[in-house]
Amino acid sequence: MRHSARWAIAAMALTLPAKAADLTIAVGGAFTSMDPHFFDLSPNHALTWHVFDRLVHPDAEQRPSPGLATSWRVVDERTWEFKLREGVRWQDGTPFTADDVVYTFARAPNVPNSPTSMGQYIRPVTRLEVVDAHTIRMHTAEPIPLIPQMMMSFSIIGRKQGEGMSTADYNSGKAAVGTGPYRLVSLALGDRAVFARNPNYWGRTQPWERVTYRMITNDSARVAALQSGDVDAIDTVPTRDVARISRDNRLTVTSRPGLRLIYLYVDANRPVSLLVTDREGKPIPNPMRDVRVRQALSIAINREGIQRQIMEGYSKPTGQAQPEGAMGYDPSIAVPAYEPDRARRLLAEAGYPDGFNITLSGPNDRYVNDDAIAQAIAQMWARIGVRTQVATSPASVFFTAGGVRDEHSIALTGWSTSTGEPDTHLSLMLATPEPERGRGTRLRPSHYSNPSLDRLIDRALTTIDQEAREKLYFEAIRIGYQQELAVIPIHHQVNIWAMRKGISYTPQLSEQTRAMEFAPAR
Repeated sequence: MRHSARWAIAAMALTLPAKAADLTIAVGGAFTSMDPHFFDLSPNHALTWHVFDRLVHPDAEQRPSPGLATSWRVVDERTWEFKLREGVRWQDGTPFTADDVVYTFARAPNVPNSPTSMGQYIRPVTRLEVVDAHTIRMHTAEPIPLIPQMMMSFSIIGRKQGEGMSTADYNSGKAAVGTGPYRLVSLALGDRAVFARNPNYWGRTQPWERVTYRMITNDSARVAALQSGDVDAIDTVPTRDVARISRDNRLTVTSRPGLRLIYLYVDANRPVSLLVTDREGKPIPNPMRDVRVRQALSIAINREGIQRQIMEGYSKPTGQAQPEGAMGYDPSIAVPAYEPDRARRLLAEAGYPDGFNITLSGPNDRYVNDDAIAQAIAQMWARIGVRTQVATSPASVFFTAGGVRDEHSIALTGWSTSTGEPDTHLSLMLATPEPERGRGTRLRPSHYSNPSLDRLIDRALTTIDQEAREKLYFEAIRIGYQQELAVIPIHHQVNIWAMRKGISYTPQLSEQTRAMEFAPAR
């Protein structure tokens, strides 16, 4: 063997995983269930997608492409027809048919104890018509232009495999039988899942025989696991560590701006908000019902400062729902200027010349630098007289307290549309809650309500023509995000991954980290 060839083999041994057909990933997002319908949460979707497939796949740009459905067409403005992929089998050998889609539509919006359900994607379909075993028609009460995009947002489960099963049965593995590229070997919630390649998967053959999918929410521990070789790849790389990791010749870093909006949800309508008091700590009428107070809180935030000092440049300050280049991005909406003097004047005009006390809630392990962002905002608000206590907690605790128990007054959180359009921003953040229509789920109870904006949102979500629909998006976002500040946008995340040399990664606009995007480098 030539010396150059022996050197190349030795170099590969240093950079590839110990066993090239195995992959270990560490993710920062806390996944909570193997039940694909339990919680509409990105870490859960990323986890469960290894086992459960979807009718429509998003491509790298979040556009619809064939999945378990090979094609779809508009029959009329209230009917969509989907042709299902033939020859697909569940991992127990049962054939996949239209009846499994019917079963999924019945179960997914109604999972007991779900923090937020899949209802917003499924309830627009008022009736499913099974044409034959591999053709299904979806009927809607009104025109729904985003039906294919909605079908990208949730997994299909089998009737035989799921009937009578609970979320606990999915978590135990008993019901975790899908049509996806991997089989579940084991699951330890709060720690890791282990998957084995599904040899009968209908799609592209996966390069990894075995995938270990670890949850390491602590940033330093996740980076240390990569540097020590305990894992092969990590996501949500802390911005402070990007330069150091990039200098390590054993590792590579990749990044991509994403759809994830980091924002503040505001208790904008309750007469009294639990975590707001006067200077003496006594309850007061909710000041955030006044739009001038919401405006003051927004312009007291130095978004460019957060981008520069906390995010190390890995964020895109914003005043709207969608990032530049995405459907629904309005170039006329500027990033809110940092104007602390004007913020003080607005507070005085609203009747709070001395400010008030408030608690800013948020997760400390879900979004990039989430705790640091909350601390920085608290300091900025203190400068305008709003004395702010920061109460961050693990994501599982935070989402339960805010979404289920409705205990927050104002909170830092994030949202990423699964359709590539701002439809769920409008229906979940701005629309008056109507759970039967999948509007305003319990996850972000701002209590904001504007009937005229509701009508505008309804028009946007039922307008087939894309150009006309985008104009309606613009109008709704100007009202909800810019004028009334029912939502206070901060920035869009730039998502960052790091991995050992010898492994390549194709980042998706959706930011979800899955084994299917990793491959041995060529």
